[in-house]
Amino acid sequence: MFQSRTHTCGELRLCDAGKSVTLAGWLENVREVGANFAFLVLRDYYGTTQVVVETEEMMRIIKGVNKETTIQVAGTVRERESKNSKQATGEIEIVPSEIKILGKCRHNQLPFEINKSKDADENTRLKYRYLDLRNPAVKQNIILRCQVVAAIRAAMTQKGFLEITTPILTASSPEGARDYLVPARNHPGKFYALPQAPQQFKQLLMTSGFDRYFQIAPCFRDEDARADRTPGEFYQLDMEMAFASQNDVLTTLEEVLRPIFCQFGKYRRVSQAPFIRIPFNEAMERYGSDKPDLRIDLEVRDITAEVAGSEFGPFQNATVKAVSVDNFTEGRKWIDKLLADVEVQTGNKCCWFKVDENGELTGGISKFLTEQKASLAEKLGLKPGSFVCMAAGKKLAAQKTAGVIRNMMGKRIPGHFDEEQYAMCWIVDFPMYEMGEESGELEFCHNPFSMPQGGMQALLDAEGDTEKLLAINADQYDLVVNGYESASGAVRNHDPEIMVKAFQMVGLGEEDVKAKFPAMYNAFTYGAPPHAGAAPGIDRIVMLLCGEESIREVITFPMNKTAQDLMMDAPTAVSQKQLDDVHILINEAHL
Repeated sequence: MFQSRTHTCGELRLCDAGKSVTLAGWLENVREVGANFAFLVLRDYYGTTQVVVETEEMMRIIKGVNKETTIQVAGTVRERESKNSKQATGEIEIVPSEIKILGKCRHNQLPFEINKSKDADENTRLKYRYLDLRNPAVKQNIILRCQVVAAIRAAMTQKGFLEITTPILTASSPEGARDYLVPARNHPGKFYALPQAPQQFKQLLMTSGFDRYFQIAPCFRDEDARADRTPGEFYQLDMEMAFASQNDVLTTLEEVLRPIFCQFGKYRRVSQAPFIRIPFNEAMERYGSDKPDLRIDLEVRDITAEVAGSEFGPFQNATVKAVSVDNFTEGRKWIDKLLADVEVQTGNKCCWFKVDENGELTGGISKFLTEQKASLAEKLGLKPGSFVCMAAGKKLAAQKTAGVIRNMMGKRIPGHFDEEQYAMCWIVDFPMYEMGEESGELEFCHNPFSMPQGGMQALLDAEGDTEKLLAINADQYDLVVNGYESASGAVRNHDPEIMVKAFQMVGLGEEDVKAKFPAMYNAFTYGAPPHAGAAPGIDRIVMLLCGEESIREVITFPMNKTAQDLMMDAPTAVSQKQLDDVHILINEAHL
């Protein structure tokens, strides 16, 4: 079977008793119970098997051997007297006739106990990731990832998609995040960029006459880490369809991804297809987020009109949003922590009041709402025992803060969070443009290559009018699963005239478009088909399937939160010769 073994450590059963076998694996544990008697646990990829040492010769071999040494054990299978029902091989054990050391572990003390590595400090785990991955619980996430990718490939191929790989070294492109740049040795002063996504290439494939494309694509973005986003690189199911509408893409992804969640997910319940479709503006109003977690049954309500006239300062000339619950029994300490946690996450303060057993408003800012009691009760359906938490400010800030309140209240107050399911929805009708938070100028809201709803006419009608431009929606869509954006896509702008006009609205002229996207612009002038696509995130989907809270748990060799590979010690300094070869001079004043 293999050079070093006849069976794996997860294979033998009671029916194999009496057989002569050879196993190989890692020495997981040694328990000595006498001068010449010990129990060993041998572990490999497939499982564990107990080995019983009963002779002086065998005992002499294992004496002083450190845990995690790789060994080969030849011996006879016999029935165990004390069986272990929790172990697949728990009815048998091996009596060894020969033990060989294959790879010695030279460390008496491991950085962490292998089977409890998930309890260790994360940076330690990442530095010794090859040991962390020996933990079967950690390894299982990677195995699941492999199975999910294989299933996705099979489903996409079955639907007529061709798997086509696109370049890794390409041109820098303004797609929303910082590029990773690669100096070009043969072209001094010029740089390649690692692709943030294969966006332009997949659209070029559609103009090339390929009808359906996909790949499990590596993407590179110099972004800060989050629990659901790893810095550096990530993988996505990149796909595109020619002569396709938004509905074609959404239906295809529902048919591909829903079975993946049904087959591999931690939770048994998965939203039925077609998934509900929620316009962006509605999502912001009802949930305070374009990534709503629909497992929470609470909604955000606008009470701006109801609190008009209140003397409470933050409500003056502000949008006011509220989240309310009935049968509230928590005390002031709980409320104070909620308010503090919301402020930490959003940077904005929120306020509250309760309804007492007599139907009167009490606590928090209740004294400022005496005249508004009746209108609030009608709008929010207040009754004795109700609790209301509110956010005020500019509309978007109030919406987002209320969205955080909704999530926290929903998950902290029993009865409002149905966790064990995959609640899926599409967010559609994203704004084409937005006002940049830093620039204060009109910018593309999401993908600049999206088709504006209404096409050229919508742009012409809104030209020169910022409010009208902000009201234009794009044919963009996101798949949201349990509050995580899990895919993003759009119907593409395949008309070069509409593309130029769309970019003119953000201050870029035709020459800018030609300079920034020369291949795509030129290709579209040769007759481009209408096309649409999307890109579900593989890492994030596997994280959801595993029920993990950190995306690093499903990546084989992840970076840490500051984009360092502690195992390989990257990034690292390079030699002066390497810098000279690529014409790079380090400005030490900036170090």
